[in-house]
Amino acid sequence: MPELRKDPVTGRWVIISTARGKRPSDFKPDATPVPDSGNCPFCYGNESMTPAEICAVRRDGSAPNTPGWSVRVVPNKFPSLGIDDHLIKKGVGMYDLMSGFGAHEVIIETPDHHRPVDQLSLSEIKDILTIYQNRVEDLHRDIRFRYILIFRNEGRESGASLYHPHSQLIATPVTPKRVKEELMGAEAYYKTKERCVFCDMINQEKDSQQRIVYENDHFISFCPFASRFPFELCLLPKNHEPDFYASRQRIDDMALALKMTMEKLHTALNRPQYNFIIHSAPNLFPRRGYWHTIRDDYHWHFEIMPRLTRVAGFEWGTGFYINPTAPEDAAKFLREVIVHA
Repeated sequence: MPELRKDPVTGRWVIISTARGKRPSDFKPDATPVPDSGNCPFCYGNESMTPAEICAVRRDGSAPNTPGWSVRVVPNKFPSLGIDDHLIKKGVGMYDLMSGFGAHEVIIETPDHHRPVDQLSLSEIKDILTIYQNRVEDLHRDIRFRYILIFRNEGRESGASLYHPHSQLIATPVTPKRVKEELMGAEAYYKTKERCVFCDMINQEKDSQQRIVYENDHFISFCPFASRFPFELCLLPKNHEPDFYASRQRIDDMALALKMTMEKLHTALNRPQYNFIIHSAPNLFPRRGYWHTIRDDYHWHFEIMPRLTRVAGFEWGTGFYINPTAPEDAAKFLREVIVHA
């Protein structure tokens, strides 16, 4: 059974999940994902190879767990956390421990084994984003969940174990340390200036025009001023919105911004491996008022991180990142790449 254990020095929670060691990929760490659709559990006709689907986009009226879907959500077969576990908190001597309660889902983005997200149509990307929003909103109804993270691992170096295009969702009973640092930084900025730091960043990037990669009426992507990695990107709504699922009315522009940004990245860098994550406000219901100004100070966003360099001892030991490519140079390079939606 998984557990959450808290580091008493840093306050960071760690998931101890021995079930993850049963994944076949864990026993072959040097293997490369093989683009073979014949035995892929995420392909058409192989629906029985996954746990029963949670939801799907099906326009032909087909039955659950059969072909006919365009996006499909299933529980992860090797979950980091389990939704059937009870949430139990206890102390073990000086240490804090929780049972492994949570949710771990896989969003299978397309039936096509060989079509990554940048090659999908705008309507297909819109369906994926809508599923993301629906799952976050649905899981927020369970007051035991404090935070829900959507992420995508593309390529072996990013942590992907299957080739078929997919992303994942993990819901946790705590707010992760990395997210909490972001929330606290945004809150501190707002208390000092009474403005959202992310809104100020957008205005600064629009004024300087040095780091913008793509922009439409409602969304903008740019290489952050203090980028940790070469060609790191931030994509966020121009309107102030703390919750990812608040952007439903502007989802067409979101889909276009994501497609154009990812196409530029893939074209410029010959399809790099990458991670992307969506940082949104935590579930506020169980701790109403805990983040007193979050509706005013926080702004949801994508973080897109190509795997072009390795994090080594200095980075692990200090928290510093060494980025060999200035974000201004990276943005100029990406901005000049011509792609078509």
